[in-house]
Amino acid sequence: MKTLKSIALTLAMVCSTALTAQDKKQEKLIVDAHKAHEQLVKADTGLENFFTNSAGYVIFPNVGKGGFIVGGASGNGVVYENGNIAGYANLKKLNVGLQAGGQAIIEVIFFETEEDLAEFKTDNFQFSAEASAVAVKSGIAYNAKYKDGVAVFALPKAGLMADASVGGQKIEFTPVK
Repeated sequence: MKTLKSIALTLAMVCSTALTAQDKKQEKLIVDAHKAHEQLVKADTGLENFFTNSAGYVIFPNVGKGGFIVGGASGNGVVYENGNIAGYANLKKLNVGLQAGGQAIIEVIFFETEEDLAEFKTDNFQFSAEASAVAVKSGIAYNAKYKDGVAVFALPKAGLMADASVGGQKIEFTPVK
């Protein structure tokens, strides 16, 4: 009986440590998303209109992109609905074509309506092949429009890469528990 209690206690401690590590990772992601939000609005104050009026949005504070002919990108993000955290997102992209370099970017995806956000949350969301991100620079967001209920903006952080497409990105949503 004593051995059984020891095993149960050890398992509980291991599970608790694993949850704590996951919680710390999510806390850091939330802090990074908040900082990314500030950087995006500082780079283009017109984005504040999207943050205020969209049904929801997802901020990927650090998307790593790289490639030479074959390229890829990945990142983790925080999903917001009505200003509150609704969940987390995981972005993956694989593409082939004329591209070279590596880059770190902040990416934000806005959803125009509740239906657009709901579709994102229920399916494994995927952009159409012709979708592209608008590079964030002062004043450009004032004239930006939604396309098929989605608007995407990217702010380069570091590096240089000749590729601005978002087509082929697949994003998985995980709700807050």
